[in-house]
Amino acid sequence: MRMRLLIPWLGLAGFLAVPLPAWPQAAKHNATTLVVTGHPGQAAVLQIGGKSYIDLESLARLTNASLSFAGNQIKLTLPKSASAATPPAATTPASPAGNPGFSKAFVRAGIETMSGIREWRSVIANIIQHSYPFDETWFTAYSAAAAKNLNLASLAATTDSDRSAFQLLSNEYNNMQSLTSTVLQNRNVMHYMPPGYLEDNPLNQKIVNCAQSLQAMAASNQFVDDGSCH
Repeated sequence: MRMRLLIPWLGLAGFLAVPLPAWPQAAKHNATTLVVTGHPGQAAVLQIGGKSYIDLESLARLTNASLSFAGNQIKLTLPKSASAATPPAATTPASPAGNPGFSKAFVRAGIETMSGIREWRSVIANIIQHSYPFDETWFTAYSAAAAKNLNLASLAATTDSDRSAFQLLSNEYNNMQSLTSTVLQNRNVMHYMPPGYLEDNPLNQKIVNCAQSLQAMAASNQFVDDGSCH
């Protein structure tokens, strides 16, 4: 018959084998019981020499562990807990919020603004190309319509992309105002503007490039500042 084994409860690493003759004597000491949280049942704990001991086989039964013997070694294998058997899924760091792009309301207002500016510029181009007489009243309605749509775009700007694009849209409107003022000044001093005047005008070219950049942004629904509108 295999001898019964006792281990100090205060440290499972130190095993103590107690010969059978000593067991009845140990039993005379006051005994307490061991309860393991999460496991039903209990096991007797013996107080011997001021230390606490528990029968190894009783502990194995109580914890649903297994015992194996190899030479002078005894291996106690505790069952894996649910948390140990299935490691918690690694927490994936929250990815930065993606670029929300443009709101639909802002895109609509922005398209209307650019459409008005394009018509405004077309009027100036036709006047210069055909040498039509003109005054500032020719541009008042176009300027007012573009300003109204620009204000609607400002009210519709709700995302970061909206607000960033609005600054460029405002630059486009201001550049059109500047180009109109330049054309009117040339007219007032009777300065001749050849048919190709706008083609060689840096401000006009900036307006064209900015319009193309804003159109590309609206198509991709992503704000990209390439410097065309500055």
